[in-house]
Amino acid sequence: MESIEILEQNAVDAAINFYWEDAIDLNLKILKQDKKNLPAILRLAFAYLQLGKLPQAKKYYQKALKLQPTNTVVKNNLEKIKVLQTRGTKKSKKNNITFNPELFLEISGKTKSITLVNIGQKNILAQLSIGQEVLLKPKKRRVEIRTKDDEYIGRLPDDLSKRLMFFIKAKSVYLVYIKEASLNHVVVFIKEESKGKKIARHLSFPANSQAGVKNMENESEESTANEEDSEEEVTTELDVEKLAENLTTEDRELVNYEADEDAESEE
Repeated sequence: MESIEILEQNAVDAAINFYWEDAIDLNLKILKQDKKNLPAILRLAFAYLQLGKLPQAKKYYQKALKLQPTNTVVKNNLEKIKVLQTRGTKKSKKNNITFNPELFLEISGKTKSITLVNIGQKNILAQLSIGQEVLLKPKKRRVEIRTKDDEYIGRLPDDLSKRLMFFIKAKSVYLVYIKEASLNHVVVFIKEESKGKKIARHLSFPANSQAGVKNMENESEESTANEEDSEEEVTTELDVEKLAENLTTEDRELVNYEADEDAESEE
């Protein structure tokens, strides 16, 4: 019989790699040796939830709640299960997502994990799965995150919305995946897929987004000596003007265009 320590490590590894069936098997083995092992109960409940097996997930979350009555994560997941069961919603097999465990690998300047603001309705959030691909949808002054069925999930914070709107207008493409999801908290993982030619030399997600945009202008000044040779490679001041001409006043501030007054945030 394998020791609990070895089973624990294997169970954690299975969950990290999204091998939910393996995680269930390993955690059940742990509980055969220790019926009140709270971490194993929580991992087991979560694995069942990811597979859409709501009765089993509910059973183990209720066990966890008896052992730890103040655990807010358990309470939130029980509420999530209640929403799904009330709607009679069952996750389809295609939502039991199998993907490369390196999906959430951080790449400096090209990826970013973002907590959404103004999140959507519980019945939509309850159906989200880790690793589920979702979509960026630019609006007038914000970028929303929606499911492939156009269901609203939430939106990006204002500063990142402004930057990504600028990059999207320059023909950049991004992939977005659900990284964390509960009824009151959603984190998405945004990955740069391709970048527009006019901003090819600039990072989508610099450590300082304001400095990143200033670098575009600085680089454009350096390109004036060889204007013809660098026309398609470097973002010139004229390029920035063309990209920014359709932006709002508030957006222009992001690329150091002075505005008469601040635009009001859109609700």
